[in-house]
Amino acid sequence: MRHFGHIAPEVRQRLFHQEPCEFTADSPARLLSAALGATLYSPATRPRLADDIVKQAGLGVVSMVLCLEDSIGDEDVVAGEENLVRQFTDLAERAVDLPLLFIRVRFPEQIPDLVRRLGPAVRLLSGFVLPKFTEERGIPFLEALSVAEAASGQRLFAMPVLESPELLYRETRVETLEGIARAVDKYRDRVLALRLGVTDFCSSYGLRRAPDMTAWDVQIVASVIADVVNMLGRADGTGFTVTGPVWEYFRVQERMFKPQLRRSPFLEGQAEELREALIEHAMDGLLREITLDQANGLLGKTCIHPSHVLPVHALSVVSHEEFSDAQDILRPERGGGGVLRSQYTNKMNEVKPHRAWAERTLLRAEVFGVANEDIGFVELLAAGITS
Repeated sequence: MRHFGHIAPEVRQRLFHQEPCEFTADSPARLLSAALGATLYSPATRPRLADDIVKQAGLGVVSMVLCLEDSIGDEDVVAGEENLVRQFTDLAERAVDLPLLFIRVRFPEQIPDLVRRLGPAVRLLSGFVLPKFTEERGIPFLEALSVAEAASGQRLFAMPVLESPELLYRETRVETLEGIARAVDKYRDRVLALRLGVTDFCSSYGLRRAPDMTAWDVQIVASVIADVVNMLGRADGTGFTVTGPVWEYFRVQERMFKPQLRRSPFLEGQAEELREALIEHAMDGLLREITLDQANGLLGKTCIHPSHVLPVHALSVVSHEEFSDAQDILRPERGGGGVLRSQYTNKMNEVKPHRAWAERTLLRAEVFGVANEDIGFVELLAAGITS
């Protein structure tokens, strides 16, 4: 699979200075954690789940979570498990490319049980999403994952969801984060990424952000995310990929504030209709939130609607300017440090302080590609929509 692989080769050649790389479920964890992109969630009870997965893969989705937790009722868990086994068996009989597939479970015992019940079809499974993760609740999940992996011979990753009230409350936050850090460090080879459950954070205070607002505008939520990145997303080799929170809206009937998309990039790309469609479906708020996610150290995003996938991927592509700066900073002859003017002659690149940023940028460039010099997110969006 590859990002933008659903777009025709000749279109990719026009869009990209460096095309996104190909990868598989067996690729190195470091590459996969950066390549997750827009992770699309789906209830495990969907009767045509196998068909849905194949369809979304054809539209550019590279990671999906099949949910047995909050997206279905308590009374539907058993039926959801049975449906997953049927749908995976169906998929295993098809010769088709599939996204990375994860199952979101409710309790640790489900992990080895589902792996056993999946049988040979477990080869399609990349891992499990672990809800309401803390050290105390999370260790049993990670232990169960290790047992299931040993029994099946299948490499299985964990994606803990950080969403518990203990993480939100100031008086328990640091202690909870320290416990989470100990747990995920112990199982570092199996933890692919950490996910943020911002909806649960908001629920603790009876809050819900409007489509005009991003998660970063809700200060109590922003403070938690900042602390998670501070302690668990460091670029010194101890950190993990932390993914962005879910965007809840698909369409807005009425809005209070002006749209947040500048008109000029769309006029230059002759895509004014695309701008209007994005605004009508609340995508201007989503685009702003993705940009703020990336500025604050997050990569990828939880998505609950297929229309959110392409904006996440388009804004994850590395610009030609970013790529140029990163390459300059990491040139071997720059190992001693120093300051240089960027090739675009519009900024200072300071080698030692910007090195970690440059390394992360080149990893993102590998999986999402580098846009051609005259290509921006508008062209990437438009190409993805019309493909």
